[in-house]
Amino acid sequence: MQVDLHDILKIDGKKMQVNAELEMDQFHGTFGDYPIVRKSPVSLEIVNKGDRNLQIKGSSEVVLAIPCDRCLEEVDTRIPLDFEKEVDMKLDEEERVQALDEQYFIEGYNLDVDKLVCSEMLVSWPSKVLCKENCKGLCNTCGTNLNLKTCDCEPTDLDPRMAQIQEIFNKFKEV
Repeated sequence: MQVDLHDILKIDGKKMQVNAELEMDQFHGTFGDYPIVRKSPVSLEIVNKGDRNLQIKGSSEVVLAIPCDRCLEEVDTRIPLDFEKEVDMKLDEEERVQALDEQYFIEGYNLDVDKLVCSEMLVSWPSKVLCKENCKGLCNTCGTNLNLKTCDCEPTDLDPRMAQIQEIFNKFKEV
């Protein structure tokens, strides 16, 4: 969805409230494409701070189907979005991209809500996605999902150089 910023830029101190629907059905990130399971409208508050400076506050929630980091089963992962941006409209588009150090979400006088949400989703991306806390993952040899069934593969031995480090981890587990 595009939000026209012409009117708000005309009057210093003017506020604008917008509930914008997300138009995207997939999130295209650097790690791959993820289907959007659920999405709530993006609640935006845009304020003209004067001297062609805008403050953009927003919140929403998106649920993506992201593969588990261990077993690759899809997990519905909630990504809450709560952000605040300052935009200097005196700068040209290239300067604004450098100032924000991210993909730019304003083209001319139109705010692209989908691009804004995409950049915020990258910031809020979870560091690890697991289907359950004790996920066993996949067998390194045959690829069997060890959560569903066991396999007859021999457990692989650690590199002897790493064995001492493994002993240290095991001592911490005992404590």
